[in-house]
Amino acid sequence: MTELLDSVGVTANRDQLLELLSTVVRLATDSSDRLDLKIAAAALREMADGFEVFAPYRHIRKVTMFGSARTLPTDPLYAQARDLAALLAAHGWSTVTGAGPGIMAAGLEGAGPEHSFGINIRLPFEQTANQFIASDPKLVSMKYFFTRKLLLIKESWGYAVLPGGFGTLDEAFELLTLLQTGKAEPAPVVLLELPGGSYWKGWNRFVDDEVAARRLINPVDHSLYCIADSVEEAAGEILGFYRNYHSLRWVGDTLVVRLQSRPTAEEAQALSAEFAGMVAGDIRVLDGPLNAEKRGEEFPDLPRLAMRFDRMSYGRLRQLIDAINRLPSAPPAPVITPLG
Repeated sequence: MTELLDSVGVTANRDQLLELLSTVVRLATDSSDRLDLKIAAAALREMADGFEVFAPYRHIRKVTMFGSARTLPTDPLYAQARDLAALLAAHGWSTVTGAGPGIMAAGLEGAGPEHSFGINIRLPFEQTANQFIASDPKLVSMKYFFTRKLLLIKESWGYAVLPGGFGTLDEAFELLTLLQTGKAEPAPVVLLELPGGSYWKGWNRFVDDEVAARRLINPVDHSLYCIADSVEEAAGEILGFYRNYHSLRWVGDTLVVRLQSRPTAEEAQALSAEFAGMVAGDIRVLDGPLNAEKRGEEFPDLPRLAMRFDRMSYGRLRQLIDAINRLPSAPPAPVITPLG
């Protein structure tokens, strides 16, 4: 396997590529039948295609928009999705959708060609790539829902979910599960509906009355999402999440949160007291990377907060990010100017 990598001139990430090749050898030598191999090959091929499409655009912030394929262009929800994508595009964001009709088409129409990405699912009915992305090289098609959902979530910095059917609810619940368990990095999730609408409010009542009331989730998990009924409110939630917060990474047992602006010692002390239940010891202010963080570090000039996070309280971690964004030392909140 090493000789194979040498023969094609591979020098980077050899450890991971050897893992992949070892898995292929394992599939070749165990009891996997032909269907097992076809599924594995198709899934890996689809992921490779998707990674290739998104690789040149990893530095661009993107919002993934979920919603019904059956929403008509005359539906006010279509206009909301289109206007939210257009407003975010005005702030430099791109929109990723499932590339089909309805809300997916609305998002790409609003985003425009330069800010559009599509991840289509091949179905025998209902789903073909819409006219706003069909001939775009930033479109990839998938056979499997699980590879499609992986890309829809992995490649984005925020999420907007509009009313939809089983597929939309599946995507919303899976997204919240990934955030709740720390399998996805913290990100803003907006559940958008029309002013006075009842879809997400009814959904939220179910979550409160039938899920939280039975202690099947922690009440603090409500912090993982926001219900909005205007495009401006939704855009403010998504853009405001990155007002001061930039990103995070683990360095051993230490969680490092990168920021746009350096907090004061007093602000860090107040955060330590407020979030004592989810961190062990004090939250520390750093002016740059930890020594173990420096190798391959992409953001060496950003200030940081370092903490011993319990790896369980992800709803509280979201509340910590909100508190960081409200610090007096944080940059000003983004100005959301309505379109037109």
